[in-house]
Amino acid sequence: MIKTLIDRLRGRPGNRRPVLKLAITPRDQHPISRKDISSAAVKTLYRLHDHGYQAFLVGGGVRDLLLDLHPKDFDVATDATPEQVKQVFGGQCQIIGRRFRLAHVRFGREIIEVATFRAHHSQSEGELHGRTSDEGMILRDNVWGNIEEDAERRDFTVNALYYNIADFSLWDFAGGRKDLEKRQLRLIGDPETRYREDPVRMLRAIRFAAKLEFSIEPATAEPLRRLGDLLDDISSHRLFDEAQKLLASGHAVRVLALLNEYDLFRHLFPQAGPSAEYERLLTLTAESTDQRIREDKSVNPAFFYAALLWGRVQAHYAELLDDGVPPMPALQQAGQRAISRQTERTAITRFTAQALREIWEMQPRLENPRPRQVEALRVQQRFRAAYDFLVLREKAGEDTGDWGAWWTRYQDADPGLQAELLRALESGGKTAASRKPRKRGPRKRKPARAE
Repeated sequence: MIKTLIDRLRGRPGNRRPVLKLAITPRDQHPISRKDISSAAVKTLYRLHDHGYQAFLVGGGVRDLLLDLHPKDFDVATDATPEQVKQVFGGQCQIIGRRFRLAHVRFGREIIEVATFRAHHSQSEGELHGRTSDEGMILRDNVWGNIEEDAERRDFTVNALYYNIADFSLWDFAGGRKDLEKRQLRLIGDPETRYREDPVRMLRAIRFAAKLEFSIEPATAEPLRRLGDLLDDISSHRLFDEAQKLLASGHAVRVLALLNEYDLFRHLFPQAGPSAEYERLLTLTAESTDQRIREDKSVNPAFFYAALLWGRVQAHYAELLDDGVPPMPALQQAGQRAISRQTERTAITRFTAQALREIWEMQPRLENPRPRQVEALRVQQRFRAAYDFLVLREKAGEDTGDWGAWWTRYQDADPGLQAELLRALESGGKTAASRKPRKRGPRKRKPARAE
């Protein structure tokens, strides 16, 4: 009662539970078939059911099957506690998590995530299982409940759809199927309360809207611009993981547009480049990343962060040069400064940070290669990423002296043309054949410049 009064005085909505109504669709009236579900998930569902527990496929797997997509992950919800799941599956099962305890059931390389139905924290007997902050953020979420309570705790209506292995029926508690038909994303319950419970839901709204090409329902969208500051209270490690999901979703171009539309980009990436030129670089990087994912190629987070922070690196670099620091040490210090400050928001891993530095520090070497070092540069581990980054900088309008085009020509050339290009370098220039046609005279390059 006191907490509710404080919430009202602070202008926050109270902890009103959403009113849900269960609609059950029998098997012959929905398209989900067991043949479209991974065999590991089906085995998990049946094993729990055979031991007397409720077992449902839930969340994104159900949602994507209804949208005629091909989900990669399948999650299971049950009334069995993690310890009971462990008893059922024995050595196949590992209990993980502290804030949100789960059971992972392993079938070879495939892992099925099994979550126990959650209830509201007000029903907990103490802070051991469930705890929230004074601001309403969920700090621990291990209060077990039933399926109705679990549905109330789900974030979006389209994620509160349950496939029952007992009779293959579809359980819809929050009108999720109607929202799928409308292609809209809608939070269950009061949006501001749900965002305050877990501010990362704001980023999930962006990711799902981009991935599914859904609109965000107006009441769900309204608080986004006001509550971005809540992300400041999320751990940098968790934000790095969420940023990875956003940028590697295969829809990074739309993700960036939505993050900017709802004023969340600056909260997630405060060190991003400040100019339109670097915004163009970031857009090109997003397009390249999305294309690689469509081609089922791997993506390295370092490449995206290299573009994301390049504008800030350049600004720090110019300041250090003005202070008399030599070019290469200035570039190294500028890169480290940008990484350190961004890491305060998204905890960039050491491996990613090292890759970032190597991509940046190879830029001046690629823009002013010595003939005898060309082949040595090509065999370096980060050459491909550094070269791709140079080409994107060029496409974004940055003056690189057309060295991206030179490296492209050199790599595509036969040995005879490569030798000619190297001889031209030896004599202090590039051959006309190595350059792209230009409508105007060559741009002047500043001496001792390191990009």
